[in-house]
Amino acid sequence: DMQRRDFVGQLALGSVLASSAAGQSPGPAGGNAPATPSKLVTTPLVLMAPRPEGVELVWGVSELCRGRIEWKSADGNSGEAATDEFGFVPQGTSILRVRLAELRPGEEYQLRSVTTSTVGARTETSEWKSFRTLNPAANDTRFVVWNDTHVNNATIQQLHERTPAADFLIWNGDTCNDWKAEELLIPTLLHPGGCDVTTGRPLFMVWGNHDVRGPWAFQLPSMVATPSGRPFYAFRSGPVAVICLHTGEDKPDQHPSFGGRVAFDALRREQAKWLARTIDEPAFRDAPYRIVFCHIPLRWHEERVPNYEAGGYDQFSGRSRAAWHDLLVSWKTQLVVSGHTHQHAWLPPSNEFPYGQLIGGGPAAAQATWMEGTANAESLTIRVRLLSGVEELKVSFPPLT
Repeated sequence: DMQRRDFVGQLALGSVLASSAAGQSPGPAGGNAPATPSKLVTTPLVLMAPRPEGVELVWGVSELCRGRIEWKSADGNSGEAATDEFGFVPQGTSILRVRLAELRPGEEYQLRSVTTSTVGARTETSEWKSFRTLNPAANDTRFVVWNDTHVNNATIQQLHERTPAADFLIWNGDTCNDWKAEELLIPTLLHPGGCDVTTGRPLFMVWGNHDVRGPWAFQLPSMVATPSGRPFYAFRSGPVAVICLHTGEDKPDQHPSFGGRVAFDALRREQAKWLARTIDEPAFRDAPYRIVFCHIPLRWHEERVPNYEAGGYDQFSGRSRAAWHDLLVSWKTQLVVSGHTHQHAWLPPSNEFPYGQLIGGGPAAAQATWMEGTANAESLTIRVRLLSGVEELKVSFPPLT
């Protein structure tokens, strides 16, 4: 596929879920504290798929273990999540995964993992980690966005250092290159660049075309939590309604390089049906601001048909746009935020495309960008910054309602 994408990837497996708990609390977000791998626990405690009532926790382990999550709040409440959907304590040989629920919207909590080996009964307890649940009723929100990191650890380390704490982090696709080996997943997703990237910014992952490429890509769902359990989902944070969509691959499903392993046309059709229902829900239908995140842009400067036989690929996802465009217009989508092109760009709204298209940079330090979005009663503003801190783009939108 192009030298600019010829990096090196990372991956591995695991699975287990859990739920239960209730409470509220303190603890500021922030910091740049990588966790030191230990004998049992191999990664930081990763906070994924934040919700008004909870979050999903994923962490790596070195052998067969069982685990639980403990939480506490400012007013002295505390609890734990220590059972999965089938009545087991969460267990696994390479990761543990626990779903924490029944918390309160917009409140801060302290969370930690307790991991016990099945053989030998050794136990390791992590440091407390702060987390704030989402608040759909808040007056404002702040979020940050990365994309196309492609296992460029030097870039990831700088992104982690420069990106502030926020209500959530969107990792907008292409975390990896091709999943050529199973053992690449855990370090790529749970300990990227050796950093604890969800300190102060719980993670939503949007799936990119490289995230679904390679013989071990089918393992990704075991590692990546989303609010819906699917690679497309929607949520509300303050005045902003967010819809995250999966644009699939950048070539047709039948392309020989995929070896018959992908079926994204069917997934795009399913997302269209889901999207039609979602945009009619009150939290999304009446939102002051409306953003779509998807890895491959839905628009590009020059929209040529690629020669796939000669190594061409989609710079924009025409198949996704054909499936979703009318619904996005109907929803009055203000902005689509993407990556994929490895060059940041802004395509303003037009008569044909009422939604603007904002695109982030690439994995090399000179290309890399991070975005910061803020929304309140006056406006939604997104700034695109280089690693140097220089502000390259700034786009703003008035409230729709």
